[in-house]
Amino acid sequence: MEEKKINFSIADGVEFFAHEATINFNPTQFIMDFKCITPRSDPRNQSGPTIALKHNIVMLDAYHTKMLHDLLGDVIKRYEKEFGKIKKPDQIKKAEKNRSPIIKDKATVPSYFG
Repeated sequence: MEEKKINFSIADGVEFFAHEATINFNPTQFIMDFKCITPRSDPRNQSGPTIALKHNIVMLDAYHTKMLHDLLGDVIKRYEKEFGKIKKPDQIKKAEKNRSPIIKDKATVPSYFG
């Protein structure tokens, strides 16, 4: 039997730091929306600061979402075994403590709008 070569072309994704994530679902899939929020300052812009918002969306079927959940759990356990328990940063605790009493959702990431 003749041996055939297969060539792969792999397009690397752009690195992305997610400041926020939103996860929703419908009957057939989970939709994970990872957001990167970056304040931009340009002295030429007279209307004020600009906020740059980028999204990366990942959609998985329910089974693969469950597998991702299990994988993340395993990786977090290994991480904590090697580096110690993951704790909420003191800066986030302070921001939550100083938040307006009108805002009741403690899980919300501090606002980039001041």
